[in-house]
Amino acid sequence: MLEIYPFILETISLIQPLAGRICREDPDLGRQLRRAQSSIALNVAEASYSRGRNQAARFHSAMGSARETLACLEVAAALGHVAPLDEALLRRFNRIIGTLHRLAIK
Repeated sequence: MLEIYPFILETISLIQPLAGRICREDPDLGRQLRRAQSSIALNVAEASYSRGRNQAARFHSAMGSARETLACLEVAAALGHVAPLDEALLRRFNRIIGTLHRLAIK
C-alpha cells in the first residue's frame, strides 16, 4: 500500500471531532463530509490495485474527494460551526492533495 494511505487514515481520524460537531450543527453538510473523507481512502485503496487509466481515474477521484473534504471543513468554519482550520491541518490536506495529483498524472 502507498505511504500516503496511512497518512490519509490518520488525517481522517484527526478530523473526527470536527466532523462530529459539524454533523450536530448541519446534518447535511456532515453527511457530505463523511462520504467525501471515506471516498479519499477508498479510492486510494482501489487505485493501488488498478493499472493504467483506471488507476489514474481512481487517484483523480481521491484527489477530488480530498478537496471536497477540505471544502466541507472550510464551509463549516465559514458558517461558524467550527473554528477556522489550523495551519497543521491545512498542511496535511495540501500533502494529500499534492501527492494524489502527482499519482494521477503519472
